[in-house]
Amino acid sequence: MTARLDNIEACVFDAYGTLFDFNSAAARCRDALGDKADALSAMWRDKQIQYTWLRSLMGQYTPFWTVTGEALDFTMETLGIDDPPLREQLMDCYLHIDAFDEVKDVLSTLKRAGLKTAILSNGTPEMLEGGIRRAGIGDLLDGVYSVEEVGIFKTHPSVYQLAVDHLGIPADRISFQSSNGWDAVGGAAFGFKVVWVNRYGQRPERLPSQPDIVLTSLADYPAVLGL
Repeated sequence: MTARLDNIEACVFDAYGTLFDFNSAAARCRDALGDKADALSAMWRDKQIQYTWLRSLMGQYTPFWTVTGEALDFTMETLGIDDPPLREQLMDCYLHIDAFDEVKDVLSTLKRAGLKTAILSNGTPEMLEGGIRRAGIGDLLDGVYSVEEVGIFKTHPSVYQLAVDHLGIPADRISFQSSNGWDAVGGAAFGFKVVWVNRYGQRPERLPSQPDIVLTSLADYPAVLGL
């Protein structure tokens, strides 16, 4: 029997890894990348997240699009790939990233149930709009909130506060979904009810705050709300 969350008024989703498949950019360039495709995708993502944390700690915020490019440059140099047109192609694929298969159906179920839905992401508005448009989910979202508003990346509390402020709903009545263990912990520390969508079989973070529920796919999420 699936664990339940009660008294939820809004469902807020992380974007990359949760709604959108960050591996899809490299996958769409697999012919050009060859046997380096998987290594590039993994390193690109790791370095991208590392740079958000480092920039936050250093007080040197720059938009996530810039961070994504910096991480790709590091990765391509590390893997010995010197190909400017390929870099441009990879960045364009990230701007128009693929959603996971279940996303549209899940959001549709939530909207039919009368719940508020939103994205809360490190991504810039332009990046998020590209993914939303490609997935065809714009009419299923009540809000799209970017860290651009506060000038610092997750897991700073001011990022999570954006959802509370925009939706006008207390944190403990917001269900926050993320595939990133560190983001799930950040949301739990802030006060959200948290569902960790552990798509990648990660180990739990060794930090005091923990998610309320762990799933392996968003497809199982409506059942958490009794839908």
